[in-house]
Amino acid sequence: MWGEKEKSKDGLGFGQEFYTFLGKGVDFKGKAQFEGTVRVDGNFEGEITIDDTLIIGETAFIKGTINGGTIVSSGRIEGVITANKKIQLLKPAVLIGDVHTPTFAMEEGVYFQGECDMGAAPNLDMDLDERLLGNGQAKSSAAKLETESLSL
Repeated sequence: MWGEKEKSKDGLGFGQEFYTFLGKGVDFKGKAQFEGTVRVDGNFEGEITIDDTLIIGETAFIKGTINGGTIVSSGRIEGVITANKKIQLLKPAVLIGDVHTPTFAMEEGVYFQGECDMGAAPNLDMDLDERLLGNGQAKSSAAKLETESLSL
């Protein structure tokens, strides 16, 4: 109207035209399943399943289970988080619980208490010599160890 151009929603930091927002002061208990990007700034107790991105604001408190694609948090979470893409904790986030994701990033000033599972390491079934052989270092390392033990 009045000659203004239509405002882009990209300025909100979501990169999508449509998103769901649970604002500060909202209390929710139960199970919720979302598509697209969701931002939570209120209190949530239960289970969240999301196919894309979950953004947890500084004022948010989530207690329960979260399953999603990408999870970015600056708030407080107590529970188990599983993300098939990545989990990123931004200051002043608090996470008390376990994390399951291939990529986990945490800023300085974040509090994390729990276990982090980033999947199986590649070539975990091989012993140390076999892994070093793949890097071309096993023979020289083994020879060096034998030489050092003989000089004792």
